[in-house]
Amino acid sequence: MPATISTLTVQSTLTVQPTEPAQPAQSLPKIAFVSTRDGNSEIYVMNADGSGQTNLTRNKANDLDPAWSPDGKQIAFSSDRSGNYEIYVMNADGSHPVNLTHNLGWDGHPTWSPDGARIAFLSNRDGNAEIYVMKTNGSGQTNITRSKANDIDPAWSPDGKQIAFGSDRDAFNEIYVMNADGSSQTRLTSIRADNYSPAWSPDGKRICFDSNRDGNFEIYLMNADGSDQTNLTRNPANDASPAWASDGKFIVFTSNRDRNNEIYTMNIDGSRLANLTRNPASDYSPTWSFK
Repeated sequence: MPATISTLTVQSTLTVQPTEPAQPAQSLPKIAFVSTRDGNSEIYVMNADGSGQTNLTRNKANDLDPAWSPDGKQIAFSSDRSGNYEIYVMNADGSHPVNLTHNLGWDGHPTWSPDGARIAFLSNRDGNAEIYVMKTNGSGQTNITRSKANDIDPAWSPDGKQIAFGSDRDAFNEIYVMNADGSSQTRLTSIRADNYSPAWSPDGKRICFDSNRDGNFEIYLMNADGSDQTNLTRNPANDASPAWASDGKFIVFTSNRDRNNEIYTMNIDGSRLANLTRNPASDYSPTWSFK
């Protein structure tokens, strides 16, 4: 079952001590992420400078893939608490979790439409991973990719008109974009390497993603039409799962450059690296709230 490169398994011997890190201001919206520090994968939230790290889910199941609603009041996520992975929604403080999907397949990686009316997610209920869309109450679940390949990592454009996603339909996993109804599926990357985790800039002009085209996973940035693909991180460790700050000035991501998965931020040109989590557990899959 393909998935996003959220848990980095290749360990690096490099330890990077950033010089004069410029952490995002605490006044920026919060960051949700996954951590194994309590013995299993749980959803945590913290301030943009790494302070106030709080476990929201607190149960024996595995909770993954946090995604903020546009108004910042809810978080969608996936969990195996019912026996298989399903999509849930909870309040931003962790209260009142509700199961939305209810099927025997594997459902994961939810992402909200900008108007807050729909959630895109991946599911293998039809035998391979496909991108689905549903209303936020779980109704109207519709397969919009309908291909024989594995389609993963949906990400809605800020105007709600397009969804970027990853697909292995061309031997390697490449980044694609399609209209929000699944039409006009177009490949943006074309290189003999794997590319995952597309994330749109707040202005919709650029997409960041991770790729192993240079031998290990790095964070890349490209224009929304696929042009000008640029490596931002450039180090021997694995860097993955990027997400933008709502002001468009910072990118948050996962890296194992300190020998375990931690959450980092950087400027959008790759400068001013800052480690936010700093603990022996695995911290990964960060996402910034919109408000």
